[in-house]
Amino acid sequence: QVQLVESGGGLVQAGGSLRLSCVASGRTFSGYVMGWFRQAPGKEREFVAAVSWSTGSTLLADSMKGRFTISRDNAKNTVHLQMNSLKPEDTAIYYCAAGYRPQLMGVPTSYNYWGRGTQVTVSS
Repeated sequence: QVQLVESGGGLVQAGGSLRLSCVASGRTFSGYVMGWFRQAPGKEREFVAAVSWSTGSTLLADSMKGRFTISRDNAKNTVHLQMNSLKPEDTAIYYCAAGYRPQLMGVPTSYNYWGRGTQVTVSS
């Protein structure tokens, strides 16, 4: 059974940093893309970043470029999202997801597995 477990969320002041982690288990993830999405109250789920488990190639949403970085640690089956220069509008629940060779990495329906999410709150 595939499990994705997020951690690292919390309360931080604007301008601060957080590092989210997602530990994946339950199968071999070769060929999978690991993604981070976020959802704020009353808003749709939004793509943040994605990384290929096999190649390490990454994709970032335009609004995150220069502030967020995604990486993976194959030995620990873990994906990280480093978030710097956080803004109040980054406040959301952040979800880790895994999709097998998704055609559209920025679309939630391309992903097969989801974690329960971790809350990130940025105060002004």
